[in-house]
Amino acid sequence: MNVIQVIEYRKSVRQFLEKNVENQKLLNVMEAARMAPSAFNQQRSRFVIVKNKHTKNRLEKEGKIPSFAAKAPVLIVACAKTDSCTMHYGQPCYPIDVAVALDHITLAAVEYDLGTCWISIYDEDKVKEILHIPKEIRVISIMIIGYPLDPSPVQKKRISLSELMKNEKWQ
Repeated sequence: MNVIQVIEYRKSVRQFLEKNVENQKLLNVMEAARMAPSAFNQQRSRFVIVKNKHTKNRLEKEGKIPSFAAKAPVLIVACAKTDSCTMHYGQPCYPIDVAVALDHITLAAVEYDLGTCWISIYDEDKVKEILHIPKEIRVISIMIIGYPLDPSPVQKKRISLSELMKNEKWQ
C-alpha cells in the first residue's frame, strides 16, 4: 500500500485477536514514532509499553481505562517530557509532538496488519502511579495495539473537502 491507501485503510480497533504482537513488529512501529518530527527537534515523546495482564487490569480498575482497552494485547502509554516551549502562537509543543508520534504509530501499524485505537479516558495520576511515571512527565494518551478481530476495512464518514478546506480566507 502507498501512504494514501494506508491512511484510508486505518481504522480504530477496539476488539483484538488473542494473539501477541511480535516484539520485532512492535519495535518497528515504535521506530516510526521515534522518527516523527517534533518542535525544534526536542523529541519530547516517551512511551511506556504495557503487556502484563495484571498491570492492564490495574489500569482498568484504578486508572479508569475502558475495559476494551485493558483487553488489548499491548498498551502504549504516550507521555511527554514537559517544558515551557511553545509554538510562536502560544500552544505548548509537547502535546503536539506526542500526537504526531502517535499518528506515525497508527499508520505504521497498518504495515504489520495491526490495529490501533487512541484512548483518552483515564485517570492520569493513577496511571502515573501504577507505571511509576515521574511527576514532571505528562500522560498525553494511551494507544492500544494488536491484531484486529475484524481486519476488514470500514467506510469512513468524513466531511467533504469543500467543508474541510477554505481557500485564501474563511468565507
